[in-house]
Formats: sequence, structure tokens, C-alpha cells
Amino acid sequence: MTVDRFDPTPIYRQLADIVIAMIRAGELEPRDPIPSEAQMVREHGVARDTARAAVAYLREEGWVFTLPQRGTYVSPRGKWPTGGR
Repeated sequence: MTVDRFDPTPIYRQLADIVIAMIRAGELEPRDPIPSEAQMVREHGVARDTARAAVAYLREEGWVFTLPQRGTYVSPRGKWPTGGR
């Protein structure tokens, strides 16, 4: 999956959707680390603030949790949002 700069969806949401798709597909399991902000910047050619916003969105929605100085990890399945997303 790639970021579509012509899509009206904000880029940070597109990045978050890419990570969510990886989680749903089983590419990332609970407690697995998600791609770092630096990886997102390199792989998708976005600004670091955009990658940071994507991670913040994922955290707010319950898909991931962050451990200071350790990284961001996929939340247990029971914490994942239900419904539309």
C-alpha cells in the first residue's frame, strides 16, 4: 500500500490505514512493534510530523500502545476498535 497524495483523505490517516491493514491481515500481531516514524518517513516519503500524527491517531483509536523509550506496539485484540474502522 502506498500514500496517494491526490486522495482527499489526510496523509496521516492514509498511513494509519496502512498500519491497520497490516494488523488486520495478520502481518502485525498483538505486541509486535509497528514501523517506526523513521521507517514511515523513509518508506512513504512523508514528513516526520505526519508519521507522528498517524501513530497518535492509531493510539487514540486503540490499535497500538506506546512504551516510552521502547517503541509502539500493536494492542491486544480486545482493545481494537469495533465497527467501521
